[in-house]
Amino acid sequence: MNRTEEIERQIGEQADHVVQHGAPGTAAICRAMIALARTDTACGRRIAQWPGSVLGDAMPLRLAGGLHHLFRKGAARELGAVYAQAVTDQAEVDAIVAAVVARHDAELLPWFDGPPQTNEAGRSASFVAALHWVASRTAPVFELNEIGSSAGMNLLIDRYGYDLGGVTSGPADARCVIRPDWQGPPPPDTPFRIGTVRGCDLNPIDVRNDAAAERLIAYIWPEAHARFERMEAGIAMIHERAVDLVPADAADWIIARLAEPQAPGVTRVLMHSIVWQYIPADRQAMIKAAMAEAGARATGERPIAWIALETNRATFCHELTVRFWPGGEEAHLLGEAHAHGAWVEWRG
Repeated sequence: MNRTEEIERQIGEQADHVVQHGAPGTAAICRAMIALARTDTACGRRIAQWPGSVLGDAMPLRLAGGLHHLFRKGAARELGAVYAQAVTDQAEVDAIVAAVVARHDAELLPWFDGPPQTNEAGRSASFVAALHWVASRTAPVFELNEIGSSAGMNLLIDRYGYDLGGVTSGPADARCVIRPDWQGPPPPDTPFRIGTVRGCDLNPIDVRNDAAAERLIAYIWPEAHARFERMEAGIAMIHERAVDLVPADAADWIIARLAEPQAPGVTRVLMHSIVWQYIPADRQAMIKAAMAEAGARATGERPIAWIALETNRATFCHELTVRFWPGGEEAHLLGEAHAHGAWVEWRG
């Protein structure tokens, strides 16, 4: 298989993945990038000459975000027929996307420069379910440290309400209640308390800036109506009270957090979702080593936990795993979840 065939294959796999997550119009737009790569446009050449992993870099979703941005500001209204499934013939979709790119080639090109920051509050449901599980095994007060926080929607974890298969938690007056379609038994109804929540990102998005908020919203697939509601609620909450989010390399930041004094009776937690694939291998290794070292120092009075909702690159399933120290060093697969929080399949 030559490089062109490999790029086309991975674009197709990305589109298949998007279909499986309920966005057939966005999937057709992703698939149109196969034809776009054969055009003499800057965007087409960027696709055709992509140097890395199309899937690992989520390259089609980068351009899909730019196209959705044009649609939202009224500069590419014809894409609406694709999102609404009024146009489903792939050749017609290819032509629509090609025409939009031809008009906005230079404006769209920068969207390739960084991964889509699909910050999704719905993933907090998986984190909270895992915290219920961890609380039954460690100190039930948590210091949460998130890497790859993007705009900080999951740093609002203590301000959302939750209904997880009948297990409820969060503020009674929460502006946003997250209720995924729960499959399997509920998580343990173990009470816990979140003491602090902090996060970092290489390029954090400050949603108090209207242009930044609009860029973040553009990465939401147009078919995912509930996601827009959660995002609007999250933006409003951050306007009310900012989250603790700083620009930093994930490895450097978590190493510094792990080196800080830890209060007795508090479980220090590293958490992240759909970000591991974007962290270079050497930085992943640093994080793993730092967590292993911190775990070796952990005690029953000062435990450590690692909660991850990440893509299994072999199956494309998003797996919720937990490790904790002392006593739970091996990864526990608690379940699988929809990438954007629509459902959770709990195994416990």
